[in-house]
Amino acid sequence: MSRFSFSLNATDGRARAGVIQTPRGEIRTPAFMPVGTAATVKAMLPESVRATGADILLGNTYHLMLRPGAERIERLGGLHKFMNWDRPILTDSGGFQVMSLADLRKLTEDGVTFASHVDGSRHFLTPETSMEIQRQLGSDIVMAFDECPALPATEERQAEAMRLSMRWAQRSRDAFGDRPGHALFGIMQGGVIRHLREESAGALKAIGFDGYAIGGLAVGEGQEAMFGVLDYATDLLPQAQPRYLMGVGKPDDVVGAVQRGVDMMDCVLPSRSGRTGQAWTRRGQVNIKNARHADDPRPLDEDCTCPACTGYSRAYLHHVFRAGEMISGMLLTWHNLHYYQDLMSGLRDAIAAQSLNDYVAAFHADRAGGDIPPL
Repeated sequence: MSRFSFSLNATDGRARAGVIQTPRGEIRTPAFMPVGTAATVKAMLPESVRATGADILLGNTYHLMLRPGAERIERLGGLHKFMNWDRPILTDSGGFQVMSLADLRKLTEDGVTFASHVDGSRHFLTPETSMEIQRQLGSDIVMAFDECPALPATEERQAEAMRLSMRWAQRSRDAFGDRPGHALFGIMQGGVIRHLREESAGALKAIGFDGYAIGGLAVGEGQEAMFGVLDYATDLLPQAQPRYLMGVGKPDDVVGAVQRGVDMMDCVLPSRSGRTGQAWTRRGQVNIKNARHADDPRPLDEDCTCPACTGYSRAYLHHVFRAGEMISGMLLTWHNLHYYQDLMSGLRDAIAAQSLNDYVAAFHADRAGGDIPPL
C-alpha cells in the first residue's frame, strides 16, 4: 500500500500549492474540505460533492461514535463504504464537539466524561479511545485528541489547556502506532498568545506528525486576530508537511489563510448557508429570501457552471426557498460548494503562475462591487 506523502509544487510569497498523496487518491492543496458531519454532506449525494471538485471530505468522530456507532460502521466495511465515498476522508478527534455540544462534561488528565446530546448516554473519550474510534471508521487522516477551551479565557487557562493537549498529542501518537497509508495530524493550540503557540509547535514537532493543524481559531476571536496568529503560526510548523487550519471559514478567511501558508481548511458554512437561503458568489453573499429576487429571471451568477446557476433562475430559487421545498437546500448547497472549490482551484492556479497578488486583488474587487443591481 502506498504511504501518505506531501509534495510542494509551487510557492508565491508564503502561499503554497502542492499535492497530498494517499492510497485513496490525491488531494490538491490548498484544499477546502466539505464537512460530512454524520457521514453525509447535508443535501448532497457523494458523487455530487465530487463533481464540485472536492478531493476529500471531513467526518466527525463525536457524532459518528454516538450515532450509528463506530463498531457498527466498522462491521459494515468502514466509513468510505458506508457513505459511498471512495476518496480520502479526514476525521476530527471529537474533542471540539465534546467541549461545545456535550452535556455535563468532566475533564481530567485521562480524558473527558460526557453525556451525549442525542440521548443523554454517558461516554468517556480519551486520546486512546479517539484513536481507536478513528481506526474503526477507517479514515485516511486522523486527528490527535485535544482540548479546545472556549474563548474568552485567561492566559493561565489557555496555557493549561494547551499543555494538556500536548500531553494528549503524545498519547495519541503512541496509540495511533504504525498504520501505513494512514496519517496522524497533531493540533497546535495556544489561543492568540504567541509564546503559547510557539511552545505548542515545539512540543508537536518533538513528537513528530504527518501533518500539523492550527486549532483554537475561528472560535469568535475575529478575522483580524486570526490573521494576526497566522502571520507567524504557519512558519512555526515544518515546511515539508501539510498545514491544516481547522473550522475556516468565509471566502475572505480562506483567501487570507492561503496567503499566510495554510494548505487545508474545512467549514460547515457553504452547506449550512445553502440550507438557510444564503448563496456565496464572486460578488459576495446573496440572500435568496429577499423579495427583490421574486421576479428575477437571471441566474445567481452567470459565470458559474453549477446546476443551480445553469438551470434555474433567482426567481425559482426564491420561490422554492419560500415554499420550504427540499430542492432549495440541494441547489444552494451545490452552488456554494462549487463556488468554494472554484475559489480553491483559482488560488492553486494563481500560486502556480506566481500571480496570487493579482488574483487576490480581483477577488476583493469583485466582492466590493456587490451583487448585480435589481431589475
